[in-house]
Amino acid sequence: MSFDIALSGIQAINEQLETVSHNIANAATYGFKASRANFATVMAGSKANGTEIGSVTQNISQNGSSTTTGRGLDAAIDGRGFFVSRDPQGGMTYSRVGIFSTDTGGYLIDSNGKKVQGYGPATNGTLGAMGDIQVPTGQIPAVATKNIAFVGNVSADWDDMPVASFDSTKAGSYNMVKQSIVYDSLGSQHTLSQYFVKTGANTVNAYYSLDGAKADMNSAKAELTFNDKGELTGGSGTVNYDAKGGAAAGTVTIDYTGTTRFAGDATTTTNRSDGYASGAFVGVELAGDGSLVAKYSNDQSQVVGTVAIANFANEGALQAISDTSWTANAGSGAALYNVPGVGLAGKLNTGALEGSNVDITSELVGLMTSQRNYQANSKVLTTESQMMQALMQAL
Repeated sequence: MSFDIALSGIQAINEQLETVSHNIANAATYGFKASRANFATVMAGSKANGTEIGSVTQNISQNGSSTTTGRGLDAAIDGRGFFVSRDPQGGMTYSRVGIFSTDTGGYLIDSNGKKVQGYGPATNGTLGAMGDIQVPTGQIPAVATKNIAFVGNVSADWDDMPVASFDSTKAGSYNMVKQSIVYDSLGSQHTLSQYFVKTGANTVNAYYSLDGAKADMNSAKAELTFNDKGELTGGSGTVNYDAKGGAAAGTVTIDYTGTTRFAGDATTTTNRSDGYASGAFVGVELAGDGSLVAKYSNDQSQVVGTVAIANFANEGALQAISDTSWTANAGSGAALYNVPGVGLAGKLNTGALEGSNVDITSELVGLMTSQRNYQANSKVLTTESQMMQALMQAL
């Protein structure tokens, strides 16, 4: 009986050593969750008959430390939750490892090649359906300019200029000229010139010319009016242009809200136009809110999806399919999906990865404890053997 009990102890300690060794070996594995061997008593009827490893559990709820990588498609979850991936058979797997990339089809995949799940681009503030996230890798079309925001100071010290003598080709016939960029429907870039002419104590005209065309008093213009405090009281401009080179005809509105007429230098604080040329895809990265942002050569970017985070009522009951990924079951409950930072879902720490939650110090202490237990059980076997030898010699 003593032999069997001591032998069961040695076998159980060997299994525990395997668990401890596995933890130590994976101390540097991203997203790894430490395991623990749980001892249980072996019963023979109503009597204890040794020990065994009753179960091996993972410490899933404890987060590992965050390691900065600087890579745009790396992310660590700061809080609860799991990244969601779909395998080729359609099954969902859950992991804390946020090492992502794109495959040849432009789909976002995890480090095991499974397709990451998330929400499609938002429409009118509502996220798209959940599914595979695909990054469009082609060019985005050009967008024609429709609005220009111009804010500055038209100096109260300017001399009045006779409107009848304004000619954009004569520098002395206007007080200031500013240029803005305009894109047509094909993405061709044009220059819109604004010639400012002070016409009275509190009025300034802005005349428009496109691509260096001559402007005079009969050209399109805006009449800017100011009060005695130098504040703008009215005025906006509109420029119509014809189709050229196959581009559509367009209209540009210039908004001068915020412009002032104070003494001193004339200044420009805002000269911003919407619209842009077409652009080629240059890369993609994750944002802190889980948005997958595609970037293009025209300095534009667009959200092409949002990574989903899954939470469970009992995450400790998830079924492990590897050291860093799990599947749901009846014990864990169904997955609850959300975007990062909403509800129970943790926020994303982008450009970083979650490390292992293995405590090396605790594992080494456990290793020494197992060694002492092993020696104690070995001593029991030795003592039992010596007693049996003595008994046999006495007979």
